[in-house]
Amino acid sequence: MFWGRLHRMILAELLKVFALALVALTGLILVAGVVAEAMKTGLSPAQVAALIPLLLPSLLPYTVPTATLFATCVVYGRLAADNEILALKASGVHIIQVVWPALLLGAAASAATLWISLDLIPYSQHVLRNQSGVDVEETLYSLLRRDGRIHLPRLRYEIDVKDVRGRILHDVIFKKRAAPGKGYEIVAQAREAELQVDLDQRCIFVHMRFCHLIQQNSIGVLEKHTWPMELPGEMDGSQHKQRATDMAWSELTSYKEKHVQQKERIDEQIAFHQNALARGVGAAHFVEHIRSLANESKNLRFQILSIENERNQRPAFALGCFFFALIGCPVGIWFSKSDFLSAFVTCFLPIVTLYYPLLLCTINLSRSGTIPAWLGLHDANALMLLAGLILFRRLARN
Repeated sequence: MFWGRLHRMILAELLKVFALALVALTGLILVAGVVAEAMKTGLSPAQVAALIPLLLPSLLPYTVPTATLFATCVVYGRLAADNEILALKASGVHIIQVVWPALLLGAAASAATLWISLDLIPYSQHVLRNQSGVDVEETLYSLLRRDGRIHLPRLRYEIDVKDVRGRILHDVIFKKRAAPGKGYEIVAQAREAELQVDLDQRCIFVHMRFCHLIQQNSIGVLEKHTWPMELPGEMDGSQHKQRATDMAWSELTSYKEKHVQQKERIDEQIAFHQNALARGVGAAHFVEHIRSLANESKNLRFQILSIENERNQRPAFALGCFFFALIGCPVGIWFSKSDFLSAFVTCFLPIVTLYYPLLLCTINLSRSGTIPAWLGLHDANALMLLAGLILFRRLARN
């Protein structure tokens, strides 16, 4: 029988274990990794809480396959340990009929992960970058309250404070770094100061009161002075979609076509200038111009390869859920006499040491153009499919 009460009972158990594993794994990664790192960067608990819904989708392509594998190992291992698999075989039920719920769970998990990867993850990541730029001022104040300083490598400026009360900074030292190895160009000390972020001008203004200034070997005293600091691009909240990872699935095609057309125009210009040089009628600057155009064409080629990589990477990660379920069933049944964790670890170790390294390796190779993206990114899933079919064949013979 293709579907009956037995299948519904197994599917219910699979969903129960899957849900518990998914919540546990996602929560563990979120708290131990993402949230801890966000707190280190100076974000307040309220800011972190607001960012969690935007961080969750990007974790699911990694936690959903693992939860699927864990659920199949546990449920089918328990069925075999309770001799239910043996009883079904004795009653004439083929073992393949028992695994339909696991395959259904794997297919549903793959479909859900694919939907999340196609549109939701790019959208949430884009919103996350923009939202983190909106609260720049609060982020800077949080850094000063926690560390008493702002020393960011991407900025030429440094700020040290003794105390922060509300929006007022007390005993402030403001420094502007000179060229590497030449110390500081400006050093200013003030009794009080206040930060103001202007996203339109992309500046952080430091309003200082009762300021002592040291600049180019001169010393001065100012009652009030404002120092502008350039706002880093990643903090201004004005990022537009410029990378393939920012694009929804429907946008990737037009994004690729735009780059292909631009590359074709540049290649035509290169051919025109090279032809002029070959005929001896080219200007002296043509050689340098060709070199510049060639670099631009090369960058566009890598961007096109990145788009193709993205188009294949999202389905490749999603399909892992189905193949993990395919592997988990026979391994769980064979390890029924051991604890369930042993079956899970036996499945997961080869996946960690072979599947994901192979997948990441082919991603890098496809981005560089060494192998076609459609061929390389599905090699790891093809290997999992082959392993699953071999295991099921052995299981059916027993």
